[in-house]
Amino acid sequence: MFSDSNIARDTIQAYLETHYEVLGEMPATLQIGQFNPALATLHDARHVACSAFVTACNPLSRRLDPQANAARQEALAHELAALGLTCIEGVGKHPSNQWPGEASFLVLGVTLDAARALGEKHGQNAIVWCGADAVPHLILLR
Repeated sequence: MFSDSNIARDTIQAYLETHYEVLGEMPATLQIGQFNPALATLHDARHVACSAFVTACNPLSRRLDPQANAARQEALAHELAALGLTCIEGVGKHPSNQWPGEASFLVLGVTLDAARALGEKHGQNAIVWCGADAVPHLILLR
């Protein structure tokens, strides 16, 4: 399925297993390939047909210290605001808890191309894309 990627298979597997938690007034836990009714409700409430779950933390899945990740995430937040994009805070957590949760944003109404560009600019291996069907998809960037 992801055989043409430069990303290690075990890293891809970890992304597929991760729970992508949307915080805020309409919380949701996104899992790759699984329809999410809370996300569908959120899309409807915000009048969008799509969203993307993105982070600036731990570029290329290389662990940074908490301060560096916080600074990277703040830069992403400023960029999203400058682009006029609405976002909701979130966190990506693997159920094994062997990797610290990563601060993230669910960016509402962002196109797939724009979401890819954000992920690439912030050094990410992948993003999570959610279309009108409210099914999260893993989008590899390398």
